[in-house]
Amino acid sequence: MRFRPIELKFNVVRRGECWLRLHGMAPCQLRAGDCFVVSRTPFILSSGPDVEAVNASEVFSRSQASAIFGVGDDVELLGGSVSLGGPGAVELLDVLPPALIIRAEATGASSFGWLLDELDREWQSSQAGAQAMCNDLLRLIFVHALRHHISTADAADLHWLGGLRDPVIAGVLRAIHGAPEKPLRLTEMAQIACMSRSAFAALFKARTGQAPVEYATRWRMRVAASRLRNSLDSVASVAASLGYLSDAAFGVAFRRVHGIAPGQYRRGEAN
Repeated sequence: MRFRPIELKFNVVRRGECWLRLHGMAPCQLRAGDCFVVSRTPFILSSGPDVEAVNASEVFSRSQASAIFGVGDDVELLGGSVSLGGPGAVELLDVLPPALIIRAEATGASSFGWLLDELDREWQSSQAGAQAMCNDLLRLIFVHALRHHISTADAADLHWLGGLRDPVIAGVLRAIHGAPEKPLRLTEMAQIACMSRSAFAALFKARTGQAPVEYATRWRMRVAASRLRNSLDSVASVAASLGYLSDAAFGVAFRRVHGIAPGQYRRGEAN
């Protein structure tokens, strides 16, 4: 079956074996207990590495909750989809690989499988709050998969996510993300890290691939873009909410990151 996820698609093989196929990646055999997450990339699940695929949308046309394909019940999969919101969604999706695979024998895989089992039980139940439980379980599944990726991937493949591996840099990232209205200077970030300015700046760039002030500015502009798109606040109000005393200074920073003026961005004009 061929799937076309909009953002993130989760699956766990509950019984049997199957093959995961993505463009540009060698076919990967999955066994019972293996989990995977695919990000915005069409993929195929099949009984062999070169079997012709049908569209999953056709198989699930009668029921979006479950479907049977083929003869027999040798293979069973359970899955769900997640869409991300918020100012950091695009940057996070951009640094995720097309597929994250968590083998059954890997540390933490049992937790991933348990969460998906709970998702299955809640989805099929008629209890009060089942939909809310499903939404929360999917969030937990994504966080679990992201943690696994951060802890196991090569540092060069993590980009800015690599900063979360280092407790010192992770603390600074939390400060940046938690208070975008506060324009942290290099000195203030170094104080949070309990390091000298030069040592902190070098470590931050080594872990994230960006200079500290550059990263903080980009984050504020991501937040600005989200507010411009999802609120009725004026450009001046958005600028003030992010600590800018001048609309002109805000416009320069916004254009540097997004390549377009704030007003044009709100109107959906192309760069």
